[in-house]
Amino acid sequence: MAIAIGCDEAAFELKQVLKRVLQEGGYAVEDFGTFDTEPVLYPDIAFAAAQSIAEGRNDRAVLLCGTGIGMAISANKVPGIRAAQCHDTYSAERARKSNDAQVITMGARVIGPELAKMVLQAWLASEFEPERSGPKVARIKAFEADGR
Repeated sequence: MAIAIGCDEAAFELKQVLKRVLQEGGYAVEDFGTFDTEPVLYPDIAFAAAQSIAEGRNDRAVLLCGTGIGMAISANKVPGIRAAQCHDTYSAERARKSNDAQVITMGARVIGPELAKMVLQAWLASEFEPERSGPKVARIKAFEADGR
């Protein structure tokens, strides 16, 4: 599985921790930055990482900022992307199983590294369950396609 990862300056250290977890888990990781703690426009990082999923270059993405909110809002602007902000393992699991979320976002000012690792693992281990939630996700896709 190929995973995109990206962050703003507030979440640089957490990105480094989670990137290492992904690499040690055998995932192919494409890092969209930022690569230091200098201020950046995080929407550009979110757009690029989410676009890599929409284009099929990556399967999923992990996006991090101070709260996880801005990254989720930004990634969700890319057609076909469902990004979910998750700070607990149950939400991370349900983001995949119920919503087929290809992107998880977390806030470095909200969650510590050890819990973030557990949330990431729960999300990675979960798969979409179309028999239960397929019609709901299909409705989201239909609205996205035609605005109705």
